[in-house]
Amino acid sequence: MTSHLKLPIESLKLTIDLNGIELAEVPRLDNGILGQPRAQSALEFGVAMKNPGYNIFVMGETGLGRLTMIMNHLEKVVQLQSAPSSYAYVDNFDNSREPIALELPAEYGQVFSKDIETFLDDLLTTFPSAFESPTYQQKKSAIERQFGQNYNAAIDIVDKKAQTLSIALFKESESITFAPIRNDKSLNEEQFQQLPQAERDIFHKHVEELEEYLSEVLLDLPQWRRTMIDKIKQLDSDTISLAVDPIFAQLNEKYQNIDDVITYLAEIRKHVTLTIADYLMPGRTTDPRELATKRSALTELYAPNIIVDNKVESGAPIIYEPHPIYQNLFGRIEYVSDQGTLITHYQKICAGSLHKANGGYLILDAEKLLTYPSVWEGLKRALQSGRIEIDSPYSEFGINTITLKPEVIPLNVKVILVGSRDIYYLLEEMDDEFNEMFRILADFDSYIPRNQESIQGFALLMLKHAKDSGSKSLTRAAIKSLIEHSCRLSENQHHFSAHIKDSLDIIAEANLFCQQAHQVEIDKVHVEQALSAREYRNGRLSQAILEEMLEGTILIDTAGEAIGKINGLTVLEIGGSSFGAPARITTTVYPGSRGIVDIEREAELGQAIHSKGVMILTGYLGHSYAQQFPLAISASIAIEQSYGYIDGDSASLAELCCLISALTRTPIIQGFAVTGSVNQYGEVQAVGGINEKIEGYFRLCKARGLTGEHAAIIPLANKRNLMLKQEVIDAVAEGLFAVYAVGSVNETLELLTGQYAGEADDEGMYPENSINFKAISRLKEISDMTSEDDKEEAEG
Repeated sequence: MTSHLKLPIESLKLTIDLNGIELAEVPRLDNGILGQPRAQSALEFGVAMKNPGYNIFVMGETGLGRLTMIMNHLEKVVQLQSAPSSYAYVDNFDNSREPIALELPAEYGQVFSKDIETFLDDLLTTFPSAFESPTYQQKKSAIERQFGQNYNAAIDIVDKKAQTLSIALFKESESITFAPIRNDKSLNEEQFQQLPQAERDIFHKHVEELEEYLSEVLLDLPQWRRTMIDKIKQLDSDTISLAVDPIFAQLNEKYQNIDDVITYLAEIRKHVTLTIADYLMPGRTTDPRELATKRSALTELYAPNIIVDNKVESGAPIIYEPHPIYQNLFGRIEYVSDQGTLITHYQKICAGSLHKANGGYLILDAEKLLTYPSVWEGLKRALQSGRIEIDSPYSEFGINTITLKPEVIPLNVKVILVGSRDIYYLLEEMDDEFNEMFRILADFDSYIPRNQESIQGFALLMLKHAKDSGSKSLTRAAIKSLIEHSCRLSENQHHFSAHIKDSLDIIAEANLFCQQAHQVEIDKVHVEQALSAREYRNGRLSQAILEEMLEGTILIDTAGEAIGKINGLTVLEIGGSSFGAPARITTTVYPGSRGIVDIEREAELGQAIHSKGVMILTGYLGHSYAQQFPLAISASIAIEQSYGYIDGDSASLAELCCLISALTRTPIIQGFAVTGSVNQYGEVQAVGGINEKIEGYFRLCKARGLTGEHAAIIPLANKRNLMLKQEVIDAVAEGLFAVYAVGSVNETLELLTGQYAGEADDEGMYPENSINFKAISRLKEISDMTSEDDKEEAEG
């Protein structure tokens, strides 16, 4: 009656045929990532579009090769693009808190920096030696001599007048003194005191007159001194110009086509005279340590801070920023502590990823970008304004700092965000500006359609990876095994999994077993060893649950019959691993009108989709059985020994069959386990994790001893998802285990009970003694009992 529902062996697993697949050579795969033409096309279009706003969001799960596709395409594109400008920050001599940005051609950053270093070395070599030359000394002496002559001439006039008054004038350094003359000799203090008082008074009077006259004669002395100083300054300036002009002439000639550099050199030229006067004048120490200090001071004044220097041969830059905190992305200003105050200067400006990617491509992880404060808003601001602005983070928090406001740098960058679907839809919903700035979506498929072309591409990719990674070569059998495993990952016989990286990892693991076995090629056995070893490593919890079932701690019957009990199939996901395990579902039915009670939901363990599946059962009962009378039932459904959250509707078919069993008191064969979703019309719908569920039940049956009475019931729609392990297929071949595919509740009931379910006629009536007839009869009985109770209450 139900034998047609049993699946043949060939349906349980895809058999790959590599005939006609050429594997002799391993050509280079230039068409991007295998099986992602839509994402590849979108990426290529987004990269080619130069208009603002055409930034790219690459959407998909990790392990799909998103970064590989991006890097492979960009590496080809950037070779055809010219390298962007280099940038440096230099001191603003008019306002040191606002450093100036210099734009230079690619590779000129370090060249210009070395030229400035050479310029500083030339200054130290030239000065103060230039002030010690005979020509300079002669000119300086002439200027000082002129001043001395003017001074001496003025003193001589005063001296002559003093002689007429019999007074001697003495000049010592800058001081002038007077003494009386007697008998052509000047008197000392003792001799002066011996003179009569009248003569002493006359002398004092004459001295006052002479001092007053001296003041008149030297009235222009300050002007003479200023003139001398001005002339010496002019001489110093001329000497400096004579020494440095040839140096600047060479630099100006070399950088004549770079406007920013020419402007900066002009500023240095105006400033350098003061610097030489402060640091490099004659008479300063020649101690090596002092010279090193001077060299450091000159470097801080004039050496450019090269923040990015692109290479011509590299083309446009490709930057992947794995840690996009604000400072890493937008650059930062470093500080040093000076007596409790944080100070800085233009040499402390550090580049961010935006500076390095400017003129090229910046790749960012969208989830990380949204994790760090202010980064997303800062990135949008930079892209909208088209400039990079470096902020000081400390000043915002009131920390005592001396801040800089560096000149902004023009920004021209293509940003590529890599993230999951959840992140993309979150940004699209929460940020109105997102779609304006990221107009290109490169959507990665999670599976690859299986056809001759994709099989060829998959096989060649596996061979290429084995060759590139240094692994041993793959046999055809190994490639076939890898393809089958990839289809198992995708849970579809017609699709590969797009998580190609998983297959590449298996090659590396299989290579280890191949080496340990001293084999020259990786064969199917080595791939299977790698998969078995991976399952064993992650199988502790699965084994522990199996042992609890075998010991009777977890109650699961795999033999006999029972009313209101059924084995459901579940998938447990813990950490990065998942495995299937059976779970007992029980149902009780009793008179009343409470409806179907989902114990999991009442205990707040059932999630929304599971609760929806239970609610659908009421719809099925009403549609199938309660067309002639009201549906009045009280029933409780529980997944036994479940102590965590339960979600999904894959247990609804088992719950419905269990409910009908309890309602009709029809026993269910316990050797069966069921999975599947059901709708209100009794049609069985596909569910996920089908292979793990079957294998989880098979492990329990095998451990207890296969008798040929054990079977798994799955939705017919899941037939294409079967990629079972060989041990399950072998057991089916021997008649020890079976897999049934059902399309309706009636087919499932007949398998589980061994009885005829019954089909409704035109009037909605079922054949007598069928399960459905029993169900409608029992429901009518309960409905009548409920009506009588209600009538008695009304009369009372």
